[in-house]
Order: sequence, then structure tokens, then C-alpha cells
Amino acid sequence: GTGSAAGEGKPVLSEEERQEQTKRMLELVAQKQREREEREEREALERERQRRKQGQEVSAARQRLQEDEMRRAAEERRREKAEELAARQRVREKIERDKAERAKKYGGSVGSQPSPPTEPGPVPSSPSQEPPTKREYDQCRIQVRLPDGTSLTQTFRAREQLAAVRLYVELHRGEEPGGGQDPVQLLSGFPRRAFSEADMERPLQELGLVPSAVLIVAKKCPS
Repeated sequence: GTGSAAGEGKPVLSEEERQEQTKRMLELVAQKQREREEREEREALERERQRRKQGQEVSAARQRLQEDEMRRAAEERRREKAEELAARQRVREKIERDKAERAKKYGGSVGSQPSPPTEPGPVPSSPSQEPPTKREYDQCRIQVRLPDGTSLTQTFRAREQLAAVRLYVELHRGEEPGGGQDPVQLLSGFPRRAFSEADMERPLQELGLVPSAVLIVAKKCPS
């Protein structure tokens, strides 16, 4: 009873104190999670700024190169057009000379001029299609079934690690985190799967537990 527990030198927590301790631990877990998310967001923003800066430099260099190529191509077209006009003028002058010579020699004046070539029209571009958006969930509702038949239900953020669920179960059962008890073994309801220690560090959304899931606490035999 309480006498033996007090004799061990460990104070017995009342239900209110236990709930307060649980609340403090959950707030601590949530605070660390928020700090990690804020740090990751800052790092992601910095990486994006660097990427955009490098992208702008590459884009500016590419644009200068394209402008140089367009300028050279325009000069080449102007030169080719001038040469073509000069060649046509020479042909027309030769035709006129030949006609004049024939008229002078035979008294006739018949001739024709070639029609200019037609240029092809622009090709219409096809409109681009927007990719379908994928739905994202921010929260995850987890129901945990305990070995004694009772159930716990709690809402977590989808980016929280599975370790937060395990910590919540341990605190609800009145265990001290990092104490001498065996860690809680979590199983998925369907399909049946035992989560490893590596899974504890993975986000709930990555483990496929959003928007809701049922987990089972398995009894672990002492080693």
C-alpha cells in the first residue's frame, strides 16, 4: 500500500499531481518540437535564398548569352536578306538587258518575273496543364489500446515523431521517462506491425498514421 511506497523514499503522486506532471512533459515535448520545426524552417528559408540567388546569377548569364545569340542571328539574317535582294536585283537587270536586246533584234517584248517565296506562319503553342494538388493533413488522431483493455485518445501534429505517442502512454501510466521500466512496445492495428526504435524518430505522417490510426500497446517480457 502507500506505506511501503513511502518507505522506499519515493513520494506517491496524487492524480492531480500526476496529471500536472503529464501536462508539463507534453508541453516540454511540444516546445522542443516547435523549436526544431522553427530551426528547420529557418534553415530551409536560408537554403531557398541561396538557391534563388544562384539561380538569378545563372539566369542572368543565360539571358546575356541568349541576347548575344539573338543579336548575331539578327545580323546574319539582315546580311542574308541584303545579299538576296542584291542577287534578285542583278537577275532583274540581266532579264531587262536580255529583253532589250531581243526587242532590239526581233522587235518583241515578252518577259516574266519570279514570284517571291512565302514565309511559314508561327506554330501555336499548347497550353500547359496544372498538376493535381495532393491533400496534406496537419493533425493526427491516435487511439492507443492498453493491455488492460482501456483506451487512450490524443491528437498529435502530423509532423511529431512516434516517440511523442510512446512518451504520452508512459506518462499516462504514471511512469518516469528514462526510468527502469521496459519501454512501451507499440503495434499498428491493421495491418499488424511492430514499430522499431528507428520508427520512433520518424514523423507520424511518414509512418502512414494520418489523419487517424489505432495503436496497440504490447506486453514486453523482461529481459
